[in-house]
Amino acid sequence: MQTSSDRHEYPAHWEADVVLRDGGTARIRPITVDDAERLVSFYEQVSDESKYYRFFAPYPRLSAKDVHRFTHHDFVDRVGLAATIGGEFIATVRYDRIGADGAPASAPADEAEVAFLVQDAHQGRGVASALLEHIGAVARERGIRRFAAEVLPANTKMIKVFTDAGYTQRRSFEDGVVRLEFGLEPTDRSMAVQYAREQRAEARSVQRLLAPGSVAVVGAGRTPGGVGRSVLDHLRDTGFTGRLYAVNKSLGEGEKELGGVAAFRSVRDIDGSVDLAVVAVPAERVPEIVTECGEHGVQGLVVVSAGYAESGPDGRERQRALVRQARSYGMRIIGPNAFGVINTSPDVRLNASLAPEMPRPGRIGLFAQSGAIGIALLSRLHRRGGGVTGVTGVSTFVSSGNRADVSGNDVLQYWYEDPDTDVALMYLESIGNPRKFTRLARRTAAAKPLVVVQGARHGAGPRGHAVRATRLPHATVSALLRQAGVIRVDTITELVDAGLLLARQPLPAGPRVAILGNSESLGLLTYDACLAEGLRPHRPLDLTTAASAADFHAALSHALADDTSDAVVVTAIPAVGEGSVGDAALAQALRSAAAATPSKPVLVVHVELGGLAEALSAATSTAPPSAAGAAPQTVTGTASRPSGVAPPPAAAGVLPSAGSGAPARADASDRARAAVDGGPPAPVAPPEGAHLIPAYPAAERAVRALAQAVAYGQWRRDAADPGKVPEYDDIDERGAAALIGGLLSRGQGLTLGTAETCDLLGTYGIHVHRALPAPDPGTAAEAARTLGYPVALKATAPHLRHRADLGGVRLDLADEEQLRRAYGELTELFGAPEELRPVVQRMAPRGVDTVVRAVIDPAAGAVLSFGLAGAPSQLLGDMAHRLIPVTDRDATSLVRSIRTAPLLFGWRGSAPVDTPALEELMLRVSRLVHDHPEVVAITLEPVVVAPRGVSVLGASVRLAPPPARDDLGPRTLPAY
Repeated sequence: MQTSSDRHEYPAHWEADVVLRDGGTARIRPITVDDAERLVSFYEQVSDESKYYRFFAPYPRLSAKDVHRFTHHDFVDRVGLAATIGGEFIATVRYDRIGADGAPASAPADEAEVAFLVQDAHQGRGVASALLEHIGAVARERGIRRFAAEVLPANTKMIKVFTDAGYTQRRSFEDGVVRLEFGLEPTDRSMAVQYAREQRAEARSVQRLLAPGSVAVVGAGRTPGGVGRSVLDHLRDTGFTGRLYAVNKSLGEGEKELGGVAAFRSVRDIDGSVDLAVVAVPAERVPEIVTECGEHGVQGLVVVSAGYAESGPDGRERQRALVRQARSYGMRIIGPNAFGVINTSPDVRLNASLAPEMPRPGRIGLFAQSGAIGIALLSRLHRRGGGVTGVTGVSTFVSSGNRADVSGNDVLQYWYEDPDTDVALMYLESIGNPRKFTRLARRTAAAKPLVVVQGARHGAGPRGHAVRATRLPHATVSALLRQAGVIRVDTITELVDAGLLLARQPLPAGPRVAILGNSESLGLLTYDACLAEGLRPHRPLDLTTAASAADFHAALSHALADDTSDAVVVTAIPAVGEGSVGDAALAQALRSAAAATPSKPVLVVHVELGGLAEALSAATSTAPPSAAGAAPQTVTGTASRPSGVAPPPAAAGVLPSAGSGAPARADASDRARAAVDGGPPAPVAPPEGAHLIPAYPAAERAVRALAQAVAYGQWRRDAADPGKVPEYDDIDERGAAALIGGLLSRGQGLTLGTAETCDLLGTYGIHVHRALPAPDPGTAAEAARTLGYPVALKATAPHLRHRADLGGVRLDLADEEQLRRAYGELTELFGAPEELRPVVQRMAPRGVDTVVRAVIDPAAGAVLSFGLAGAPSQLLGDMAHRLIPVTDRDATSLVRSIRTAPLLFGWRGSAPVDTPALEELMLRVSRLVHDHPEVVAITLEPVVVAPRGVSVLGASVRLAPPPARDDLGPRTLPAY
């Protein structure tokens, strides 16, 4: 690397891995003097046409002078970056700082010329776009604000790279050359372009793993059993549509097959291409396999091998080396220590996992970081486990293991545009990039439901997961996820319950719930559960135990037609006696009534009605209506299992057969086997055209799922109009910046004093009531005369601050006599003034004491919090949170989100307070933190909200250099 004294130190932080447009990866790094041979080799592989476009003349080879120029950089005024795969260059970009006359210059000149060269074999992969993002970030870091580029008019590809980037541009044409000039500060359009490219690239990278044309299982045993052989057998038995290979280095000379699959001693020996390799060898052999795969052109890896970060420090370093090695070849990894991946599409039929059976095709995407939880969720969805007896299908399943590379964020990018996935269910034990996850979740939730359960909520995540630290409590993170539209649940049972409803039924238009059924008691339980979940139930309609199928049909039809209800919960108990309604008849009655009004959700609460639940919701698909307002899609259940694959038994703990989508039919032996094994009965094929209705074994589970759907539906409606961040004429952004710059010049981080806090907040129209120190009674009296009576006397010692309940505050002191008497009482009770730190403050109008806080978390970003001061927030944790910047709609909902919000709106006859003024205060705090990320923490407490206006009686501000924001920089994969 470069070590000359006239050059800056090698900037290792510019190195990054990126995902390209086609889903492959490349490494971007600075070019150094050690790259001369690589540069020459790279240039030899570039076509004459591309060379002509770069140099505006025939330029068959680089001279020694060229090589020296293009490899010697000072990393300030002259910078070169290369995109590499397998250690070799595939593209380069460089900038040279220039002055106003176009000649080479140094700072303070802030313009540079930029030029690219991309190998023809890699053009069209988005390499130049990624390099432009990174060279732009480098230039900004070095004080360059504008790029200029000269391009031949015929070089339309490079012109498009510049014009599509989203920067503010100026174009001119002179002497047969197009000159483009553009600023490098990110704009809304440039960020939108960057996010769109990120989404397409990351989605494509996951698609390559989930829809490969060929798969090699490396480590497949010669005899049945073992991890590798099991994965191979699962791929074969479920009818994978692509080419399948087995790899075992111990194969004998004459062995050409394993289990009927073409077998080879090495990946290198395979004649055709391999898109995906499943690696199931001991960890110490994995590097050798990765090298074989990389040299053979394998696109991605699923590493089920264990012995990595979950095993300790040595394993963590082994995991880092694995990721670096795979990325050097342009491959992405699921794992290590992964359970595997599944894609039920009939065009793919991929079961590259340890799950012995393929789940039924459906519309639910499933992601689990834990293999054990993943198989539990697959089993519940497939066999209607956990009491939820509807058969629900899966589109794709990913179990990421240690998620060293591919994470939940990547899978979200894929599901967002996947036409086969309508509902996303995720089990997460850690969130590696909460800021990005929140952004992606908000976008995904606007298109399709996203349900998340988070494990390890009260302690460290799994040892195999490398995650950045967050100072936010779990409750705050959950609130921020809900703000992003995520349906947060606490258990995998609730995850499945919500998934069943969201996959099968429309979103409710509101919280009004009709309840009907043949059990008054079950109806009342459902009514109580609705009230507990914040829904608005009508009184239950009791049809009595004598109700027939026709009675249920009529009652449900009437409830669905009623404009005063948004959803219907049907309760049913077994009927006993001659002539009682049968399961099949009741299910048909409910389905037909629901199908006639498909715009409202219907749920069934049943008690030990296995037959009814099967008849209601057995299906091989969870496809939604084909168009808004249309009746649900007919489910015929006519898909067939691949030929030659026999249905496996429905034993307990083993997913029952549905193969590639064949309707599972339960005969007497199947049901007997299920009864003996303690599992639920096998599914029953639905009647043609069946309307799927989710069934639940308990009222509270059905109602909780419905409440989550109601909240999500409201979020979808609100998200259509997110509000705006208001402008205020009295905000002095430049004045605040000058104050912050001067204060930070004293040190890296500091808590401001009272005067400095008031001055900074004042630049944003936030005015704090003055509090004058009162070290003795005479000074207190002088302060009161300055402020004007009536006044308050407060002890500000840490153990008494904001603790009026301890008696450290005296209010409404009308004159000096009362003030001196109060001063004496405080010192008598709590000690000398030096310990109390008393202050005098003018009385504010009476109202409700609240607290407003803002903090910049290194992982989640800037967060605004609100609650009532004192016990509600400190003891009960009744705080609400929103991500900054906060819109006017966010501020309105923030005030109303806390449980104690009624105290602000005239609870029990009290006067309502000025919540619009409170919302404006929070919007100003949000603007201050958003505009100046050096403001890393603000606390306003108490903020007294009176019937007219607000009074900020206490404030603290902390400044520090802001945490790095990777969401504003160029696209990169997490560093390893």
